[in-house]
Amino acid sequence: MKRLAFNLRGDRRGATAAEFALVLPLMLLFLLGILDVGRLMWTWNQAEKATQTGVRYAVATNVVANNLSGFSFATTGYGTQGDPVSTTAFTGMACTSTSCTCTGTACNSINTSLNNTAFTNLINRMNDIFPQIAAANVTVDYTNVGLGFAGDPNGPDVAPLVTVKLRNLTFQPITLLLFNTSITLPDFSAALTLEDGNGTYSN
Repeated sequence: MKRLAFNLRGDRRGATAAEFALVLPLMLLFLLGILDVGRLMWTWNQAEKATQTGVRYAVATNVVANNLSGFSFATTGYGTQGDPVSTTAFTGMACTSTSCTCTGTACNSINTSLNNTAFTNLINRMNDIFPQIAAANVTVDYTNVGLGFAGDPNGPDVAPLVTVKLRNLTFQPITLLLFNTSITLPDFSAALTLEDGNGTYSN
């Protein structure tokens, strides 16, 4: 019996298994961490590309803010025919999935309601790149930068800088599933100058 106890105490054949059991959690954590970094970069790239695609679509198709493309600042007394529209008369307009907010003295005359069809089409185009995007994640800003002129017969009086923003996105790492914790991604944005602001198709 004493010999058996001595042999059992000196037997080291299970040392490898014990060491492997100690190292395995660290190896798995490291492996999952590598996968999470790859997934994060993929998601990040999708979000950036979707934002760029969204603004390209927004400048070439129907304006999300109703009546902005057809409003005449000259005939309504907010600008002189042929002159750029001042930022005092129209500073800009910000649109979410539910409404648009206008800044400037002409805003009382501009129809600031949301073009729901145009906004939905924009979201659908962005979903082609990044399906996880919801309408609540997107905002569209129109900022007057002095381009265009009042009374333009061939297009919008203001050719604003159009900025599409993607916000409130989260990323769920595999390594944090046990803690039910996710990572909030930063906002993504892309901007281009409005083109014709008319139509439903864009390349």
